[in-house]
Amino acid sequence: MKKTTSTPVIAATLFLSSASATLAASVDQCFDFTPMSSVSTYLGAQLDYSVADRICCHNHKFAEYRGYLAAPEVDFFGRLDPSVETVFYDSVCGVPLFIAPRGRTFDEFKTESLKHGWPSFRPEEMISENVIIHNDGRMESVCKTHLGHNLPTGGVDRYCIDLVCMAGEPLSADDERNQILQYLQQDQTIIDATELNTTAYTSSAEPYSGKTSNATAIIISVAVVGVFLAVIAFTCCDTANSKNRLCRKRNKDDEIQASSESSETSNTPSFQEEDEAIEKNRVL
Repeated sequence: MKKTTSTPVIAATLFLSSASATLAASVDQCFDFTPMSSVSTYLGAQLDYSVADRICCHNHKFAEYRGYLAAPEVDFFGRLDPSVETVFYDSVCGVPLFIAPRGRTFDEFKTESLKHGWPSFRPEEMISENVIIHNDGRMESVCKTHLGHNLPTGGVDRYCIDLVCMAGEPLSADDERNQILQYLQQDQTIIDATELNTTAYTSSAEPYSGKTSNATAIIISVAVVGVFLAVIAFTCCDTANSKNRLCRKRNKDDEIQASSESSETSNTPSFQEEDEAIEKNRVL
């Protein structure tokens, strides 16, 4: 007896095939999706959804303003439980991105993040299967969500991440964004929220990847050149001033000598009165 395939199964197969083709053809960030609406109330905070949409899905360079995580309406660290590790999810597709704090205390995590102005993660805190670090240090998730930049500190990678782009949550079963995960799982290994075992998971991220922006090096180079030029300018100025002082001294000596000779010759009292005034002023 010939087996038949039910219409719903065929429809679902065709839908997934069509969705995969659409996603494969997409070159845009976030696979043409937008951040999930729950981002605006992440952890009970009030995040600016328009900022999330712009930074995460229409940008590779810019970031939310420095210190945004500490704004009164956000208070990021005030909303975390300092006694446990927290999993942070992609704001668009809900894949886990980081587990923190790991390998350090909550206070160390908090202090470093507040110091730099953005949530700052270390290699052992990254879900390495879900995060991409490009050669220029730009970071994005496997879902093409812009995350931030790698800015090594102390010889170890430090991931400076935009809060609005890591403020997601696991996807519900009926969320159309599951298309992204299904597409990605066809030819690469990713870890979705249901597969992550936080107790057993170990990141494979390198302590120092060497992938970082040249901006720091450029700033340092410019600073060094600036200091060098300033030293040269100061030296030249000091030399010129020394020469000017020497010239003035010589001119003064010539004037004094001329005055002395004139006084000896003409015996004019005006010079004697001037010399007395100079001496008086010198003593005082």
